[in-house]
Amino acid sequence: MTPTGRLRAAVVGAGGIAQAAHLPAATAHADVLSVVAVVDVDRERARAVARNWRIPAVYTEVDAMLAAERPDLVFVCTPPAAHRTAVISCLDAGAWVWCEKPPALSLAEYDEMAAHERDGGPYVAYVFQQRYGAAARRLRSWIGDGTIGPALVGLCQTLWYRPPAYFEVPWRGRWATEGGGPTMGHGIHQLDLLLWLLGDWTEIRASMATLQRPVETEDVSMAIVRFAGGTMVSVVNSLLSPREVSHLRLDFTDATVELTHLYGYDNSHWTWTPAPGRTPVAGWPPEPDVPSGHAAALGDLLAALRAGVRPAAGGADGRRVLELIAGLYRSALTDTTVRPADLGPADAFYRSMNGRPPGTAGG
Repeated sequence: MTPTGRLRAAVVGAGGIAQAAHLPAATAHADVLSVVAVVDVDRERARAVARNWRIPAVYTEVDAMLAAERPDLVFVCTPPAAHRTAVISCLDAGAWVWCEKPPALSLAEYDEMAAHERDGGPYVAYVFQQRYGAAARRLRSWIGDGTIGPALVGLCQTLWYRPPAYFEVPWRGRWATEGGGPTMGHGIHQLDLLLWLLGDWTEIRASMATLQRPVETEDVSMAIVRFAGGTMVSVVNSLLSPREVSHLRLDFTDATVELTHLYGYDNSHWTWTPAPGRTPVAGWPPEPDVPSGHAAALGDLLAALRAGVRPAAGGADGRRVLELIAGLYRSALTDTTVRPADLGPADAFYRSMNGRPPGTAGG
C-alpha cells in the first residue's frame, strides 16, 4: 500500500481501453487506490499516458515493474494474446489482476492462468462490467427468488458495426491473436450478462460465417442456447450491422424484461412489460440508479481484494462464458449440438477456439 493506506495499482497496456475505461475507473476509486505505474512495449506511449494521468513510473517490461513497484493490483489491458503471460507473471508476483475481455484465447489458457492463483489471493477477475448495473442486480435477485416466475424465452443480440479499416490492426480478426470474431471480442459482454442472470447452459446449436469483413474468424454468428432451468435463448453476434444495438430480452411467466443499449446502461435503458392481468413488481426500477461500467466492477473487485476472497467474474464464474463461446464455435464448425461435457481437456476446442492446434495456420 501507499503511505496513505491506498492500494497500489499498475496498468499493463497503455492503449485505448486503458485510457477510456480502466484509468477513469481507478480515478473513481482514488480514495482507496493509487495508480503507481504504467507498462507498455511502446515507451513513448507509456510516457504520454503517465503524463496525462499523473502516473509516476513508466516501464516497458511487466517483470521489471512487478519487481520494482510490488503492486497490490494490476490492470491487464493488452491485446488478448498477451493476457496469459501478463496474468501469470502478476499472480506469481503476488499481485491481484483485473484483466480485460476476452479472458484468454482458449479454455486451456484460462485454466492454466487459474492454476497460478492461491487460496486467499492473489486472484484474477475479468472485465464483465455489464453485470454491475443496479437494474441487472435487481433482476437477478428476482430471478433467484422466483418473484417474476421462471424465464422461458430470451433474445441476446450484439449487433455492432466495424468497418474494414478496423481490422487493419494486425491482431484483430485472427484466431491466433484475438481468439475469435464478434462472438469472442464483442458479444462476450451480453453473453456474460445472460449467463449471470440465467445460470448454467446445457446445450448449444450454432452457425457462423464470414460474410464481408477481411478476417479469418467469423463476422457473424447465431445460436440457440438451452439453460438448466429450461430457458431457450436465441443469440446473434454481428459486426456488420449499421444500426448498432445491444439487446437482451427475457420473457418470464409474469413479465417481459428488456435491455436496449450499446456499450453500457442505466435504469432508463430497461423496459418492463407485465403479462396480461399482472402489475409491475414494487421496487422497479431500483434506486439508487447505479449504471453498468468499469467503475462499478472495479469497486466490487476492490472489496474482494480487501476481504481476501475470490472476486466475481473470476474462477468458475468467469470461465462459464468462455466455455459457452467454445461451445458455439465447436457447434458451428462441426455442425453438431454441443454440451459442456464435450469441451473437456481432450477436446480440440478446449485447446483453441477453432479446434486447430495453436501455432498452426489459422490456429
